[in-house]
Amino acid sequence: DVQLVESGGGPVQAGGSLRLTCDASRYTYSSNCMGWLRQAPGQEREVVASIYAYGGGTHYADSVKGRFTIAQGRSKDTIYLEMNSLKPEDTAIYYCAGGRAGSWACDTNSTYNHWGQGTQVTVS
Repeated sequence: DVQLVESGGGPVQAGGSLRLTCDASRYTYSSNCMGWLRQAPGQEREVVASIYAYGGGTHYADSVKGRFTIAQGRSKDTIYLEMNSLKPEDTAIYYCAGGRAGSWACDTNSTYNHWGQGTQVTVS
């Protein structure tokens, strides 16, 4: 039973900010890539931000660089996605996900095989 639980989504005006939280305290798999992925209607799921558990290296999609920040809590049981300067095109369901791969693959969609239920972000 995969236990990744997202929270923090909701409606926000363009230019605003949201912080998404992923509770991974009951996630028992040894995934070394943790990421935030999003899927908008009619579009493929994409990795927007990822973090490598060993060393903490991060990757960002070009569309969110400079606006989004991924971070782990001190216990590494929580993964945050700080989203600033939000745009309407950021509207999507955001998923917390885990997978096992080298750090070079943390930004690849196919790396992830464990998912939370998602949280909706709507920017207007």
